[in-house]
Amino acid sequence: MKKYQVTNSIDLKKTETKEVIVKAKKKLKKLRKELSKLQSKMYAEANYATLICLQGMDTSGKDSLIREVFKDVNASGVEVHSFKVPSERELKHDFLWRHYIVLPERGKIGVFNRTHYENVLVTRVHPEYILGENIPKITNVDQINDDFYHQRMEAINNFEGNLVANGTIILKFFLNLSKEEQKNRLLRRLELKQKNWKFSPADLKERKMWDKYHYCYQDLLNRTSTEKAPWFIIPADDKPTARLIVAQTILDTLKKYNFQEPELPEKYEKELGNYEKQLKNE
Repeated sequence: MKKYQVTNSIDLKKTETKEVIVKAKKKLKKLRKELSKLQSKMYAEANYATLICLQGMDTSGKDSLIREVFKDVNASGVEVHSFKVPSERELKHDFLWRHYIVLPERGKIGVFNRTHYENVLVTRVHPEYILGENIPKITNVDQINDDFYHQRMEAINNFEGNLVANGTIILKFFLNLSKEEQKNRLLRRLELKQKNWKFSPADLKERKMWDKYHYCYQDLLNRTSTEKAPWFIIPADDKPTARLIVAQTILDTLKKYNFQEPELPEKYEKELGNYEKQLKNE
């Protein structure tokens, strides 16, 4: 899945948004079982944590991808966090704090549905949001320029570098949706009664800023895809294919770590027969 990884400067306008893999659903079903077994070994070994970061425009399929990719993984081994508008308490800390406190512990997979990158994405499209953070010496939007966001990106690179150095495997996925497919998915939310609840007028407001969002995405992808914490651009117009590519990338990466269940201490192993007898004689 190397072809999806951001290793050189990219132009989002030249990236594919649609790819169709034959029998993607069937192939994903098989991969889920492998991922479940692998995560069980990772949990038992407890040397590494895995952080999966998902970003994408509205309707890009993040929620359903999480559901389908991790469906067979033991529920105790996966933690999903969706980041909404920062709370009053969160705004009293630095912009990475609320993400740091919910990082996965060793042995677990953590999934960030929208991530710390919202702090150099949504706030860049809407710089007025930054004023709510009460940052010293930042009193108006004119002070919030490209240098401000590039410094934040460098802080994110350092944040992720520290996580990797301490045993967290990081994989970041941008679900690359076309504007036309987003239109189709928004229309379905309006036309199908069972999907009406998903629609918000804010979706149309944000859609008008499509080009600005893509400019910001392109900049962050180019500046924050590193060897240790890479970005992958996933064609997202076909949901089954996108899910399969993400699952395969996660599986291929985790296999490299050769996770092993720990061996039973020798003193306990010698007594296995006695423990068995105790249980049978109850």
